[in-house]
Amino acid sequence: MSHDHACTDPTHHVHDGDAFVHEVERACEARGLRLTPIRAHALRLIADAGRPMKAYELLDQMKATHDAAAPPTVYRALDFLLEHGFIHKLASINAFVGCHHPGSAQHAVPFLICDRCQSATELEDERIVETLDRRARELGFTPQAQTLEVHGVCAACARAGAES
Repeated sequence: MSHDHACTDPTHHVHDGDAFVHEVERACEARGLRLTPIRAHALRLIADAGRPMKAYELLDQMKATHDAAAPPTVYRALDFLLEHGFIHKLASINAFVGCHHPGSAQHAVPFLICDRCQSATELEDERIVETLDRRARELGFTPQAQTLEVHGVCAACARAGAES
């Protein structure tokens, strides 16, 4: 199957944690932002998780290496990373994932979320985003942000279910 953009390929993933943090460091430098050690650590844990991560799960992992890791500190780090488009929040499962393109401008992203394994695939497809935006505007609605979350069963879990 051919794909128009790398992010429409479900096997495409952000990077390993070190490369991901390095890319965000470059983006922060270019934008005049400060990536503190706590923010970088949170970012690395999210990237290394390979699946959506809940805030308290992140907090538990951060406490192991940062004495200053308290809920407000972790939430401030998450707010910074969200605000600048380095991570996405999946509201339906209250979890965070790394953005496939942390160095690019913020963008609207549909996600495919597996209800069995909790994996989340960033499906960056401009046609979907443009269609939702256009239809909203046709109805007199001015969209400010857009994250479409589609729940179901991923191909790996469907195969595993068929094999058992």
